Amino acid sequence: MAGYSGRPLVEKLGLKAAQRLALVGAPGGFARELEPLPAGVRLGAGRGPLDCVLLFAPDAATLTGGFPRWAARLTSAGMLWVAWPKKAAKIATDLDENVVRRIGLAAGLVDVKVCAVTEVWSGLKFVRRLRDR
Repeated sequence: MAGYSGRPLVEKLGLKAAQRLALVGAPGGFARELEPLPAGVRLGAGRGPLDCVLLFAPDAATLTGGFPRWAARLTSAGMLWVAWPKKAAKIATDLDENVVRRIGLAAGLVDVKVCAVTEVWSGLKFVRRLRDR
């Protein structure tokens, strides 16, 4: 589904064919926002490495607890998107882009892109530094 930017969310997230994707803490029905998925994309955490994790974090405690766990599941070139409530959504949160970035950097990843995931959720993409791949 295309957001206000006119680009489909799967394109903004950088999902490619045959990747393995985990949605963590996603709001009910969110998976429909990703349709249609690229060919062969497997949705679900299961076991083994993941190409992409989209982690929804309503607060810093959730993010601090979940980030290292999901970062450890990434393939060497994998990406971890963190989604947090936008200020305009009027949802109580202690997260903003700077807090999300600090938590991600402290876990050893680097942020490379920001996007609007939905009208309610902002997103920041983290990857491993090239020297760490």
